[in-house]
Amino acid sequence: MKPNTIIILGLLAIGAALVLLPFVWLISVSFKPHAEIFTTNVTLLPHQITLTNYWKALTQTDIPRYLLNGVIVTGSILILQLAVTVPCSYAMAHRNFPGRSLLFGGVVAALLVPFHVTAIPIFIGLAEVKLLNSYTALILPFAATAFGLFLLRQAFAQIPSDIIDAARVDGMSEMVIAWRIGFPLCAPTVIAFSIFSVTAHWNDLFWPLIATTDPSLATPPRGILFFRDEESGDDVGPLMAGAALITAPLVIGFLLAQKRFIQGLANTGLKK
Repeated sequence: MKPNTIIILGLLAIGAALVLLPFVWLISVSFKPHAEIFTTNVTLLPHQITLTNYWKALTQTDIPRYLLNGVIVTGSILILQLAVTVPCSYAMAHRNFPGRSLLFGGVVAALLVPFHVTAIPIFIGLAEVKLLNSYTALILPFAATAFGLFLLRQAFAQIPSDIIDAARVDGMSEMVIAWRIGFPLCAPTVIAFSIFSVTAHWNDLFWPLIATTDPSLATPPRGILFFRDEESGDDVGPLMAGAALITAPLVIGFLLAQKRFIQGLANTGLKK
């Protein structure tokens, strides 16, 4: 093996270890008894494994409800995003209309605007129509996504025009072409975008903390806050166990879809 290859692999291994270390520590603490967590001796692996922290996490707070809320919110957001993004991305890639380049430039510019900038106007608008403290308030602001438009537009642009023209000759409407021809061909990119979307909104704490106050509507990150106590401090063991339960679905989902995820990113180029 060449020295350069060894150095590169070594740096990658160090980087991977640094990234994984917090997660390994989280799992380790979640299995430690309370006395072992608060000790002067730092050990990576627990001396005595206990499931008490997981039992407390499931009984002290309504984690199954938070996980269900997370599925409802992230799933609904993803469905709405695909319903809006797929036809719009197809139109920007394969339809000629005045201002198409300007519109795509606007989408790219929108990527530079963080959601926090628009949060206050959105909050005021939802308050005016009495939609705060509801699933609608958690879902509706994310129905359109500039990142999704950009990513899928690049994927649709790589579909040969001959295929699109042949579908038109066969009598397919533009909407049918977008969903029955373009969508399957762009499946790896769609899966990559879906992972990005679900991960971002599953882990989002900023907007649920603003838009809702009802504990029954708490999403997984907001549900973790219920472990906090201003007087007694954080109950670290159950807190880590709850974090592990909330992180597990994302890890499992990514492991199941990682091949398509990498393929989707590799196939999304910048050339038409």
